[in-house]
Amino acid sequence: MGAAFQPNLTTDFLLLTCQATLTTFAYAICGTFLSLVVGTIGGLLSAKLLWETIFPQGKRLGSGIRLLLAVPRSIHEVVWGLILINVWGLDPVVALGAIAIPFGAIVAKIFAEIIDETPRAAFAALIYSGVPTAQAFLYGILPQALFNLLSYSFYRFECSLRSAAVLGIIGAGGLGYEIYLSLQSLRYEQLWTLFYALIALNGVVDWGSHFLRQQLDCTSRFDLNSHRYKLGGQRRDWLLGTMLFGSGLVAWGFWYIQPDWSRLWSGRGQDFLGEVMTQLQTVSFDFAQGKQLAILSLQTLEMSILAIALAGVGGFFLAFLAAKNQRPIFWGQRLLSHLILLVCRSIPAPIWALVVVFVMFPGILPGAIALGIHNLGILGRLMGEVIENVPPAPLNALRNLGSSEGNVWLYGTVPLTLPNFIAYSFYRWEVCLRETVIVGLVGAGGLGRLLMEQLSSFNYGGVSLTLLCFLLLTWGVDSFSGFLRQQPR
Repeated sequence: MGAAFQPNLTTDFLLLTCQATLTTFAYAICGTFLSLVVGTIGGLLSAKLLWETIFPQGKRLGSGIRLLLAVPRSIHEVVWGLILINVWGLDPVVALGAIAIPFGAIVAKIFAEIIDETPRAAFAALIYSGVPTAQAFLYGILPQALFNLLSYSFYRFECSLRSAAVLGIIGAGGLGYEIYLSLQSLRYEQLWTLFYALIALNGVVDWGSHFLRQQLDCTSRFDLNSHRYKLGGQRRDWLLGTMLFGSGLVAWGFWYIQPDWSRLWSGRGQDFLGEVMTQLQTVSFDFAQGKQLAILSLQTLEMSILAIALAGVGGFFLAFLAAKNQRPIFWGQRLLSHLILLVCRSIPAPIWALVVVFVMFPGILPGAIALGIHNLGILGRLMGEVIENVPPAPLNALRNLGSSEGNVWLYGTVPLTLPNFIAYSFYRWEVCLRETVIVGLVGAGGLGRLLMEQLSSFNYGGVSLTLLCFLLLTWGVDSFSGFLRQQPR
């Protein structure tokens, strides 16, 4: 910890840190752009409204597309990166693909849900007026959904930034790669310099995203069911400016990282696919292997439960300390709470895992602690936004009846926010389960550790069985959490 107060501030290392920061930022920008392109196409093709109105004869095709998109979003971007390295080699296009494939599928799901939940009164009025169905969809649905789509795009960019740092561990470059090298060489003063750069980058992006959402009057990051369609002059100017600025950043990002697009259609990918298919034909499955997968699956589930318990409890209390509409207990409480949450969510889970495993020992507990710390920062921020959006009228009514601030908090604020807290916790539990793979890759145990061993030995038959086991586990947790989220309603 002493190195935290004595970071490496030499000119050469600061220059290296700036270059790594720009690399991570560029990967996040380009990865977000590609995922939005994929997600927009996939969202339109998987939206139920499209197949119910424009192409009613293709409903089964729409269901097939939704089922197909469930596979890539269930596999973590680091796993995609490890697979794509074998296909395209060590090139920036690997990191872009690793972000675009799973994030594109996630964006497609959310965009389709936003489109399907958009009010259809304007769409129906256009249809009854004789407007062709496709044009009615274009002018009656998409304008209403635009700012909800934009709001989620900002959130996805924040996620891409963290993923870009994670992908550095597998050789993509940027801050994650430099942090990994500094940790391996025990250069703690360099490590803290890189940590500060990563925290500052996340802080700037979080603030910029929040500022633009406010100027555009977008909904909060997960409150995508409210629909505001009043495009005033100032809002239109901010929208145009945001699109122009974003286009410039995307152009700069691709110029900066210089991906080699020719690798996409190189013969290496065909050779890799042929090798995988050959191994799949000869894959064997016995009782011992099934027992090992069952034990590791149970460890993975245990790790995710421990992680979300830590994140939920810690995020719950820090959210109240950080919320602007809560009375502070001591001076500097909000600033300190926001700083703790920012540090926790800025440093990706596998980097936390590297630190915790180095201090403790490989196993489930270090992995759960690493996941818990990272998700604590995310949950604390989400819960803080929920608290700040609580309507004041019920709380003021309790105060007018003579209730103390403690009772107002216990019988007013907590009941009003608890359903969203539970919903967010279940959502992050699903994410925690997926992230157990990446903390397992750095020695934290579970299916991730087995997957790393199989990838290192080019055992693609074993990789397919491990991924299948992980997909089934993810599907089970998603279904269970989705069922529980519906109960309070």
